[in-house]
Amino acid sequence: MKRSLFTRKTLNFLLPVMVLTLTLAGVAFSQALSITTNEFVPFAQAVLVPCANDGAGEIVLIEGTLHVQNHLTINKNRLSLKTHFQPQGVVGTGTITGDKYQATGVTQEQDSTGIIGASEFTFVNNFRIIGSGPDNNLQVHQLIEITIDANNIIRTNVINSTIDCN
Repeated sequence: MKRSLFTRKTLNFLLPVMVLTLTLAGVAFSQALSITTNEFVPFAQAVLVPCANDGAGEIVLIEGTLHVQNHLTINKNRLSLKTHFQPQGVVGTGTITGDKYQATGVTQEQDSTGIIGASEFTFVNNFRIIGSGPDNNLQVHQLIEITIDANNIIRTNVINSTIDCN
C-alpha cells in the first residue's frame, strides 16, 4: 500500500487555508489600487521667446524647480495615470537683453489603458514665459488626444495648439 504525501489531516487543514487565501486575494485584487507620488526636481531649459527683444526674439535661459505629481489607479482591467508638471520658482534671463522672466503654467497628461481594449491619452500644456516689460510674454497652449481602439488603430487629434506673444 502506497502512502500519500498528504494525510487526511493535512488536507483537511490545507484546503480551508487555501480557500481562505484565494478568497482574500480575490477581494484584494477586485478593489482599486491607488498610488500618488510627488517629486520636486531641478529644472533648466532654453526657450525661444519670439516677441522678446523688440520683436527680434531671443533665447531665455530658465531654471528653478519642477513639481512632478503622478497619480496611478489600477481598477479591475484598467490602468489610469495622471501626470502633473508645474514650475515653481522658475526664473530666467534673456541672453541678448538681460531681461528677467518668470515661467508659469501647468502641463498635464491623463492616460487610461486596459489589458485588452481601447486606450486614451490626453495631453494639456499651458506654459507661459512672462517678461518684465510690455509685448515680451510667451504663451503656449496645446490640447492633444490620442486613442487606440480595440483593433489597435491609432488616432491623434490635435484639438488646439496656439503660441501667442502679448
